[in-house]
Amino acid sequence: MAGFLNDFRLALRSVRKTPGFALAAIIVLALGIGANTAIFSIVNGVLLQPLPFEAPDQLVQLWHTPPAKQFPGEKTFSLSAANYLDWEQRNDVFEQSAVYAAKEFRLTGSAEPRQLQAARVEPNFFDVLRGHVLLGRAISAADGQPGNEHVVVLSQRLWESQFAGDPQIVGRQLALDGESYAVVGVMANDFQKPGYAQLWTPLIWDPAEKVVRGEHHFLAVARLKAGVTVAQAQAQLDSIAASLAQQYPADDAGWGALVVPLREQTVGESRKSLLVLLGAVAFVLLIACANVANLILAKTLERRRELAIRVALGANRHRIIRQLLTETIALSIIGGMLGLGVAHFATELVVKFLGASLPRLHEIRLDIPVLMFTFGVALLTGIVSGAIPAWRMSAADPQDALSQGGRSGSSSVSQRTRGVLVVCEVALSLILLVGAGLMIRTLWNLRDVNPGFEASHVLTANVKVADHEYATVQQQNAFLGEVLRRVRALPGVQSAGASDSLPLQDGSTQPVAIEGEAATDMAHQPEVSVRMLTPGFMSSMRIPVLRGRDISDQDTADSQPVVVISESMAKQFWPKEDAIGKRLTLTFFPGVVREVVGVVGDVRERGLDRSEPISTLYWPLSQLVFPESMGKFRGFPMALVLRTGTDAAAAGSALRAALREIAPNTPLSDVRTMEDIVAESLSPQRFNMFLLAAFAALALLLSGVGIYSVLAYSVRQRMREIGVRMALGAKMQDVVRGVVIDGLKPTLLGIAIGLAAALALGRVLSTLVFGIQATDLATFATVSALLTAVGLFASVFPAWRATRVNPLAVLRDE
Repeated sequence: MAGFLNDFRLALRSVRKTPGFALAAIIVLALGIGANTAIFSIVNGVLLQPLPFEAPDQLVQLWHTPPAKQFPGEKTFSLSAANYLDWEQRNDVFEQSAVYAAKEFRLTGSAEPRQLQAARVEPNFFDVLRGHVLLGRAISAADGQPGNEHVVVLSQRLWESQFAGDPQIVGRQLALDGESYAVVGVMANDFQKPGYAQLWTPLIWDPAEKVVRGEHHFLAVARLKAGVTVAQAQAQLDSIAASLAQQYPADDAGWGALVVPLREQTVGESRKSLLVLLGAVAFVLLIACANVANLILAKTLERRRELAIRVALGANRHRIIRQLLTETIALSIIGGMLGLGVAHFATELVVKFLGASLPRLHEIRLDIPVLMFTFGVALLTGIVSGAIPAWRMSAADPQDALSQGGRSGSSSVSQRTRGVLVVCEVALSLILLVGAGLMIRTLWNLRDVNPGFEASHVLTANVKVADHEYATVQQQNAFLGEVLRRVRALPGVQSAGASDSLPLQDGSTQPVAIEGEAATDMAHQPEVSVRMLTPGFMSSMRIPVLRGRDISDQDTADSQPVVVISESMAKQFWPKEDAIGKRLTLTFFPGVVREVVGVVGDVRERGLDRSEPISTLYWPLSQLVFPESMGKFRGFPMALVLRTGTDAAAAGSALRAALREIAPNTPLSDVRTMEDIVAESLSPQRFNMFLLAAFAALALLLSGVGIYSVLAYSVRQRMREIGVRMALGAKMQDVVRGVVIDGLKPTLLGIAIGLAAALALGRVLSTLVFGIQATDLATFATVSALLTAVGLFASVFPAWRATRVNPLAVLRDE
């Protein structure tokens, strides 16, 4: 330890003696270590940290798996009530399970009414998850008894934003949808299940709801019994689902079950992209290590005589290696400390601008594991950066270093070593640049995808009427009609309409029966996306009517039931006929035969990256008849769309004012432009693109610096040789050509190696790109040309410097 401390003091003294070199090395290391720390803090918070529940590895999410023929490409589906209850009763692998469903509440009693996202949960929901209660208690079994259900648990976010963190909130009465609910508790901020929930209320099964198998409205979580694996649970649910399919073929044929670990469910699709980014940022660190190794090698070459004297005085090879490694470790520790600042800034930037595509945002922080990671990376970086220079210099012949002629031999060996390091830098940079190029082209391709509508100048907002004020479909429709009449009269509004779901946000999927085809049970009927809308929605979204007509004001509850279908649906069911005039029935609304009166263009309902549009059916909200089998009418949110002639966002205040005149207690929620919705749908691709592009730009800069430093040092070492050649008649262009070729050799070799590696790693990115192959030749060629240009540019100044050699001065020195 005493020897190490002495080496460390010598290392700090050496750093102080060469501040320019030390500053350059520390900046490179701070950037490399900081970038790694930032990405690791995100990976740690999202992927590595256990979920904030007791024994989180026992928690699973339960899903239906739909029939492949009816739902091509869909792997998971929500649950039906009756099937879930059968799963619950027949299994012996779950300690407990609970269902939940989305619900929207209108909060009144404050200065401004507010729409809140809630989850209706079975009373044992919190017993299954065992999360952290901040105040009061969670929902209990007693709250599930009829008459006791008017209780609510708040999220910490809502408690702080809406109630200013009032410590006396427990016991307070809240007006939700015009009914009084008692606050019984506040959940800690780390409890975010489901992620949208701002509050939770008890879910009490309606007797009619319990026997429904064909409608899927619920999600479920379960806790495995001790010693039970996910595979065992999956096997048992498979058996139960197969039994139900035989017992209830009309509803359950083809429907299976899926058990997913809750951590995997929470992380979702972000796992692959985060691991790709972690690998990318590791490449940046390796490039930084190679760059620092080049700097240290150049510095140690200038200390050859000093090191030779130490050897002559008795220092062994081990002692020399230890001293040089200590110096690089000292630099990397300083760089790591600065890298923490870089990581803090970078992490905040990523979370602020790109966090919409990440789960578990509240768990991303620079905590103890991240600090330990930073220290470990700094230590490893110092060892990796210093190992090659230390080994090379410790192996040098001290007599050669002390002699007058020893300079050239030692330089040639080290020059080859530095060239190899540059080759590695260029190869790693090319891989990163290819990844960034593919993601840039992916985002560009997605922006070029025709969504089926025009997003510009469109404002959207959600509105939900209160059940106690508008208890029937007719009353809700009358209210919505009055809202649209007022909105259409606003200055600058060209048209307005409403739908139960906006494009790119998914929505309801329902079975249909086509007139003229053989009757079949619901389990074997084709499924299509179904949207309810008002007149004006199609024109506001600029969805083109290809044949027939749009839904109009004449389509009332007393007129012929009609539907408008997408072009994909027309091709699916009537590929060789005109779909206009054809008839069908929505299975959930039996007994009503509807006529196709129009065919419209396809709309990307589930995202721009879905390669094939899906069959979609639109029907008038005015012709909705709520079946008694569905229980009490509870209302549902509708999305308003306004097309304006000016800035759409500016119409938000006028829209609120118009609604306030009609219904002062009905709030608007999620007021934003359609362009914002389109941009949000691209947030995962944008996240990958921005970070990969940032890493690639940093790698490109470091590679350019590495090429320049090697050439600059080479020219400095070859001053005598160049002077002699020029004195013997070598032309200036010959000297420049030689220096540039020296710079391009490692660059081109690195490009060749990088291309081979990028081709091999293409499969890693294949699931993240859209519209191109992961081996896209245009991207590879562009990146190769860019790196070649960087190599040429980095060679310019050393080549110019070589031409400034004075042959007479060199000959005089000789």
